[in-house]
Amino acid sequence: MEPDDFVPGSIDNRQSDNDFYKKKGRIEIFSNIAILSLIFAVIFISFNLRLIAGFLVISGAALFVLISRKTSGLIQSVKESFLDISSSNEKKDDVISDFSHRIREPLNDLVIIADLLMASDLQKKQKELIETFIASTNNMVTTVNELTTESAGNLRFQTRKQIKYNILSTIQNTIELYSLKEKANIDFIFTKKDYYEYECQGDPIILKQIFLDLFHTIEVQNIDRPTKVTITLKKEKDSDHERNIGMRIQTDKNILMINEESGAGHLASKLIALSNGWFTQESGNDVTVLNIIMPFAYPVSEIKLPYGSDPGRAASAKKVHKELKDINILLVEDNLINQKITLLTLKPLVNSIDTASNGQEAIEKLTTSNYDMVLLDIQMPVMNGIKAAVKIREMEAGSDTHIPIIAVTANAMIGDREKCLSAGIDEYLAKPFQPAVLIERIKEIL
Repeated sequence: MEPDDFVPGSIDNRQSDNDFYKKKGRIEIFSNIAILSLIFAVIFISFNLRLIAGFLVISGAALFVLISRKTSGLIQSVKESFLDISSSNEKKDDVISDFSHRIREPLNDLVIIADLLMASDLQKKQKELIETFIASTNNMVTTVNELTTESAGNLRFQTRKQIKYNILSTIQNTIELYSLKEKANIDFIFTKKDYYEYECQGDPIILKQIFLDLFHTIEVQNIDRPTKVTITLKKEKDSDHERNIGMRIQTDKNILMINEESGAGHLASKLIALSNGWFTQESGNDVTVLNIIMPFAYPVSEIKLPYGSDPGRAASAKKVHKELKDINILLVEDNLINQKITLLTLKPLVNSIDTASNGQEAIEKLTTSNYDMVLLDIQMPVMNGIKAAVKIREMEAGSDTHIPIIAVTANAMIGDREKCLSAGIDEYLAKPFQPAVLIERIKEIL
């Protein structure tokens, strides 16, 4: 992306845009130096070269603590400027997505390296520095996650690609996304059952925007204590082409969740109307109930559900249990630093890990070798992860084989998860993540 593509505007704004890219470029260079220093520190520790490793830990961590403060301020200022841009700006969604992706990649490397260093035998002073480094990284992660959440309310009203998704899964993911906020003050209770009955075809972003807007409206009215929010879904009368789903959102406070007169909740109201839905709202002394009914189109065809989301699938699939150390993994990642860090994470636990640099290379390797799992990046050259996943599922059509695919990606904007699952990917893991989370997801699918 060229500097002029950052935030289109007058000539007076171009200088500030260029200044932004210069600062970002310097931060990326220093971040790469810090990352490489810490990677080599982990390697030297494994060879018991502690003096050199200690020097690299101090140098890399100190450098990152210094630049992370500047980066946090830069992210915050960009976040505010993005959210102030008019919704008519046609490039805004792409700019926010690109910025989020570029920040999440190095953040993920830093989170994993910090975890590896904390598990190693460092001296007290070195561990204290790493702890400060972790705190700085966590602050940056929080800011980027909030950028993702808040940008949902500013997306353009447009016709997006209709995909297959599950309503229950989408609402659950929205709850998890909102809970990443630093000051989230909502206790959620969400009942999930009858998974099959909530599959549909459409735009999951609309549903996520509705719920995120409602959560924000509830959040700003929190005064003395956290708000308990109970969400239940109910199947209403179906038609020939669509199913009507009732969504009941109840709070343990008297909160006006949709107030069109004051503007609060206006986004949710507008999106419900645009989706040909309707709502009612009732309030009492210590309770408010919002009932939403919306039509959802039936899926065009049956989709393959993620492992773990369909209890019946695990029972019917013919799977041979393997221990983690015995599985054969194909890691598909075009960034060599990301490849190295993931290998450092998994090599102590998994004996056989092969790598590919893009989707096309992954397809070629899958035709000549047997793998128990694929860890798949999404944004890659030649062939991206979505196209690769679709191709893999096409290759499996008509056979009894099913290779579990986990998307490990910095594509973490609203709707990215559903795009992955719709393409036949079994599990989705957004960067940055803790190494233990990746290992746990792998174990769950095995």
